[in-house]
Parts: sequence; C-alpha cells; structure tokens
Amino acid sequence: MHVRQLLGAYVLGALAPGEGRFVAVHLRRCAGCRTAYREVADTPSLLALLAETDLAPVEQSPSGPEEE
Repeated sequence: MHVRQLLGAYVLGALAPGEGRFVAVHLRRCAGCRTAYREVADTPSLLALLAETDLAPVEQSPSGPEEE
C-alpha cells in the first residue's frame, strides 16, 4: 500500500502506532507525499466544525433537490 492511501487515516490519528511511524518517516523523505499530506492535514479541524445535523441525509423531492 502506498503512503498516500494512508494519509486520511494518518491525519485522523487512526493508524496503528507502527503504521503511523512508517508514514511519518516516509513524509520526511518524500516531497510528493508531504505535499499530499499538507492538502489533507486540516481535515480534522474542518470536521470538528460540523454538527451532527450537517451530516444528516437531505430529503429530496421527486423533481430533485429543493431550491433555497
């Protein structure tokens, strides 16, 4: 598995300790993966801004989404 596939779990702190160390070491050596990491690094902060109601399914009318 390539490190980029682990970045989402890495920024969320969801990797096993060994996997997290592997990703951290790789990020020190690989500029491309560091760039990809920076693109997702703020994800936990952004997710924290959501309320549970923001994640609720939106009901749609048969004709499509309602206009605001």
